[in-house]
Amino acid sequence: ATKLGWILDRIEGARDRAAAGELCFGTVDSFLIWRLTNGAVHATDATNASRTSLYNIHDNDWDDDLLALFDVPRNGLPEVMDCAAEFGMADEDLIGMALPIRGVAGDQQAAAIGQGCFTPGALKSTYGTGCFVIINTGDTAIASSNKLLTTIGYRLQDQTSYALEGSIFVSGAIIQWLRDGLQIIASAPETESMASGMSGNNGVYMVPALPGLGAPHWQPDARGAIYGITRDTGPADFARAALESVAYQTNDLFTAIAGDGIPVSVVRVDGGMTENNWLMQFLADIIDLPVDRPVVRETTALGAAMLALMQSDPSITLDDIASRWQRDAGFVPKMDASTRRDLVAG
Repeated sequence: ATKLGWILDRIEGARDRAAAGELCFGTVDSFLIWRLTNGAVHATDATNASRTSLYNIHDNDWDDDLLALFDVPRNGLPEVMDCAAEFGMADEDLIGMALPIRGVAGDQQAAAIGQGCFTPGALKSTYGTGCFVIINTGDTAIASSNKLLTTIGYRLQDQTSYALEGSIFVSGAIIQWLRDGLQIIASAPETESMASGMSGNNGVYMVPALPGLGAPHWQPDARGAIYGITRDTGPADFARAALESVAYQTNDLFTAIAGDGIPVSVVRVDGGMTENNWLMQFLADIIDLPVDRPVVRETTALGAAMLALMQSDPSITLDDIASRWQRDAGFVPKMDASTRRDLVAG
């Protein structure tokens, strides 16, 4: 919304052209659909629309009050469709064949679909450069009291399923910093053996607030810190503290979710960091919940493909999609309550 307002106010002639219906604007997916269909379709889905600050997630329509607030004309916005719908045909001249576009969803929502999170309480947590937790809240749009984002999880057959989301700015990025910044590791995978070779964290804690802190703190001015360093502190301590910080930040999100009164029924993880078995076990220990890692880690792409499949074959249901999810590994809590409490307390 703010970006559109900036463009309309600062690009000469943009506002007049928008008022005349000569400009279209939307999200990345709407741009891709426009280009793939050679300008025939200007559309998006409900999950992407819900992240524009212009869409009313309760009424499922562009919000007149928000449009007025940001001074964005409605006539340039895309049509909002279900996640599984007929979004048009990709132009044969562009990709060599005419193909229907039938599945569209936001990054994290598509990952949740790929993880089969179709029931209230089902949660997926993605660990890449950052970490993104999204939990299904069913047909209720819960207003978080703990600084989590209320969003649309998916919309199918005009039925909306809502979710709460929490974003951590730094997870895998802290390992990249150890490798590229401090140069105390040669590759990310070696942190697993470094951490597992230690009997404890030796009192070393890392706050990976390199660009600030995300949910549930939302402190953009916070900066990173490392505590508990002694003359005996070495590369392994840094590696373990970095990995532990990911679990502690995730625990903050789970505490926020619990504070909003949402019981977690399933925890499914994906993303590059989930290859680290030590981290996944430590995560299960800290959040005190079983953690499941799927066979297919590219859950965002899988989710989009599942949506297209459902649109192509209406007989396929969410239950059918959920039944196809396969577990690669499961991690159950093994840490005693006293140790967990002491670690979280620092």
